[in-house]
Amino acid sequence: MEKEREQLKFVIVGHVDHGKSTLIGRLLYDTNSLPSGKLEEIKKTCEMLGINFEFAHLMDQLREEREKGMTIDTTQTFFTSRKRDYILIDAPGHKEFIKNTITGATQAYAAVIIVAADEGIQEQTKRHAYILSMLEIEQVIVAINKMDLVEYSREKFENVKEEVLSCLTNVGITPCYIIPISAKEGDNVVKVSENMGWYEGKTLLSALDSLQCRVKQTDKPLRYPIQDVYEIDGKRIVVGRVEAGEIKNGDKIVILPEGVKSIVRSIEIFGGSRNTAKAGESIGITLKHDSIPVRRGMIICSPDTLPEVVDEFKASIFSISPKPLKLNENFVLRCATQESECCIKRIIQRIDSSTMEILEKNANELKETEVGEVILKTTLPVVVEKFNYVRELGRFILLNNGKVVAGGIVKEIVRE
Repeated sequence: MEKEREQLKFVIVGHVDHGKSTLIGRLLYDTNSLPSGKLEEIKKTCEMLGINFEFAHLMDQLREEREKGMTIDTTQTFFTSRKRDYILIDAPGHKEFIKNTITGATQAYAAVIIVAADEGIQEQTKRHAYILSMLEIEQVIVAINKMDLVEYSREKFENVKEEVLSCLTNVGITPCYIIPISAKEGDNVVKVSENMGWYEGKTLLSALDSLQCRVKQTDKPLRYPIQDVYEIDGKRIVVGRVEAGEIKNGDKIVILPEGVKSIVRSIEIFGGSRNTAKAGESIGITLKHDSIPVRRGMIICSPDTLPEVVDEFKASIFSISPKPLKLNENFVLRCATQESECCIKRIIQRIDSSTMEILEKNANELKETEVGEVILKTTLPVVVEKFNYVRELGRFILLNNGKVVAGGIVKEIVRE
């Protein structure tokens, strides 16, 4: 049986016009991951329009197609290296980036920050770095792009590198690599540059290959959010993904928030069954006590170490709503497969996401792109954990009228 390839999900962030689309297009091209015939088609279109082909055009075309439900997934781009498969979270534009970071890039286990060598750190760069820090994404690569525009100058690279390190240190990020590249010309993206003999480090792709894939939290207690319940061939199968720990046939379990106890009768997979499943695996299970009422949003746990069931917790949230988020305003909270109405009980402080400056303490509202340290109050009891312990139960989004208005992470459990 062929061994399953590793998979790493990461996000590329950075200031507008610093070359993110060009870099993504270059990665797809140089790893031979483009849809068949796509490059030739776009080059022909550019020729008909009388414009020079650029890899950014490639990404623009792919985005247009996926908006029509064609070619590739709505928020993700795929490419491969010899070592593993990659899922790249593609978020065009500033506000779209923030939304996708909150709703999608929280799934990322690595990030690439792109900075143009001719412009250096900009306001959006700082804001994006803050978000990565808030989401505790520890594997960060910095790509200093457009080295061709500064004549591949080592001095210019070192100056921007120093600026980048100062900015990232300020938000608690230590980059794994800082790499000089030209996405347009292909220098140090997949192939080693012939224009920067002074640089002896990794290419961007080899740096990505050296990162860790998603850490499977098998050493932690079982956390299994229920996604759905199906009746198949007379069996009631509870489906979901093991987010932490492992589960075995015969295991005693507790179903939260109700606290009902049962025993795992079987572990079901497509076309068969198995004896055990670990963190990161999507499975179905059947329970010994088939009459227990289970539903989407419940969390199956190990009885040895249970998470908190609360209706109040402290969080950091990032607002993406043009309309200010107000104290005691009603929202819907989604955490893993759980959903509950909630409100912001207290805004301890609001913070400028670009400068990290505390703007106000005990505030009444939170404005767009501001970070808030808040106390959230939910209508229903929810199962949460600190983000740095079990990420899937430590991150959430807030919705208003069906639209995502903020996202954040659990910082502390509030105890009366």
